Amino acid sequence: MPKTIVRENETIEETLKRFKRDVSRSGTLQEARKREHYLKPSDIRKMKKRAMKKTQYRRSN
Repeated sequence: MPKTIVRENETIEETLKRFKRDVSRSGTLQEARKREHYLKPSDIRKMKKRAMKKTQYRRSN
């Protein structure tokens, strides 16, 4: 989790903007969404296979 220290003469809006940028760069939110529900390894393989088929279909057209 990124830490954001409020600087001198910095508004709350600026600090919040820096915090949001740090969180998005670190990938904390994406990781939390990914781990929200457990996925079986077989389901992960199925999802990857579907995504691969989708990209191959797009490339062929």
